[in-house]
Amino acid sequence: MIVVSGATGHIGSRLVRELIAKNQEVTGITGNPERADNIREAGAMAAVVDIYDTSGLRELINKAEKFYLLNPPADISKNPSQEERQSVQVLIDAVKNSRLKKIVAASTYGAQPGEELGDLGALYELEQKLLKTNVPHEIIRGAYYYSNWDMSLESAKAQGKIYSFFPKDFKLPMVAPADIATLAAQRLIADESIGMHHIEGPQHYSPNDVADAFSTALGKSVEVVEIPRESWETSMQQVGFSEAAARSMSNMTQATIDGLEMPVNPVRGNTALQDYIDDLVRSGKDSE
Repeated sequence: MIVVSGATGHIGSRLVRELIAKNQEVTGITGNPERADNIREAGAMAAVVDIYDTSGLRELINKAEKFYLLNPPADISKNPSQEERQSVQVLIDAVKNSRLKKIVAASTYGAQPGEELGDLGALYELEQKLLKTNVPHEIIRGAYYYSNWDMSLESAKAQGKIYSFFPKDFKLPMVAPADIATLAAQRLIADESIGMHHIEGPQHYSPNDVADAFSTALGKSVEVVEIPRESWETSMQQVGFSEAAARSMSNMTQATIDGLEMPVNPVRGNTALQDYIDDLVRSGKDSE
């Protein structure tokens, strides 16, 4: 059996479906009982387990052969850096000395040591702690998710604008969550463990490219509004970030701009940015 954490998220939900399509026995984990039916409808078993329940996670994992480990995003209204490090430790405690044949863990481009660096710091800590377990594992470092632009759909439609903390012409690796799921499914089914993978889309994209993709999908002009560095934390707090969360996110954004990770031979996903935005716009219209 393969256990998938974050089974109702962007990656996990697609991963569950891909594994079921490949005739794998799958149990998806969710912390929300109301979303368990989504997992069952995909053909998998559902386990409702609180991410901080070490004993519950360990009991479930000990029934499995393989585990997709995704550290869940923390509440931005609190202290996400602290919370994400706590959940990392819970997950590590749950898999330590387990009988798992393999773990495939989700990480991110630019993962690095440091405090108040958002996912970059927490996921680097996850990578390092996995090395100290006795379980064979692989790391998938994903580039900047296309889905980070989902929240821009509303302003693109209403105002003809998207808002960016990155410079308008700053090209960076991006990737569709579905392509990460495809790679994760392949690696979970494979028996061997071969270390670190980096995955990104067919090419690098800038916020200007994202605006152009929205323009094409919506049939109207969409432009980028670049938020200046001195306004980052204020802007984040205005949309619900705590002071600690805004500081952490700002530090992570600056670290990405200053030290963009550029792997030599990344795995290339097949989903182009335009295709993702087209689907996002269609989904938005369907829900109206």
